[in-house]
Amino acid sequence: MRRNPARLAGFLWVVLDIFLWGFITKFLNTLGVSGLDFIALFLGGIILWNFMIRVQQGIMTAFFEDVWSRNFLNIFASPIAIGEYLAGLVVAGVVMVLVSLILMLSIAVGFFGFSLFRIGMPLIPFFLVLFLFGMTLGIFVIALILRWGPSAEWIGWPLPFLLYPFSGVFYPVSVLPLPARLISRLLPTSYVFEGMREVLASGVFSFSALAPGLALACLFLGLAYIFFNRTYRMIVRTGMLARFGAEG
Repeated sequence: MRRNPARLAGFLWVVLDIFLWGFITKFLNTLGVSGLDFIALFLGGIILWNFMIRVQQGIMTAFFEDVWSRNFLNIFASPIAIGEYLAGLVVAGVVMVLVSLILMLSIAVGFFGFSLFRIGMPLIPFFLVLFLFGMTLGIFVIALILRWGPSAEWIGWPLPFLLYPFSGVFYPVSVLPLPARLISRLLPTSYVFEGMREVLASGVFSFSALAPGLALACLFLGLAYIFFNRTYRMIVRTGMLARFGAEG
């Protein structure tokens, strides 16, 4: 980022998202619908959702940087282990997430008077589930790109938004038609946002209601790692790794 400040534009989307939904929720609050605080419901949802997306995109972008700079083969010509490489991507992603989270919280508090910390201790398991699932999506996308080549990069950007309607970010899962509800129950994100609304509405947090989401997040992360590891071994064995070389 120091060498190319244009990369900072990635944070622009976070800022725009918070302002857009912040002004929408302020307008909805002026309509006088009793018993509903749209700022808490919508801004809380968009901050948590953006947190998960930034985890996924932070990991994914760190990998893309190696592909774009034709540095991927150089890394794996070193003694680095595949687990160490993934750990490095996660650390790079965490740094990006922290910067994005600070931006979102600062705008939410400064301009709209909403602090996510009003949710209290349940924030910790909420963030944990979203972090694990964001890692899952990031590792899964990297494995797809390893398998299908750099041209498959386009898969990674829209992937989280395909899950958007089924995650219940702004509305209860119960409003979805039955087939969509079945899909949502397989997504760890739906349990987080259902739990967030319950905390904001009643102040009650049920870990047992979130537990399936945590279990699914751990399961999917393990499967994504296995998929990544097998894909990497396959492209090394077949010579497909050469697609990521300087000549590619």
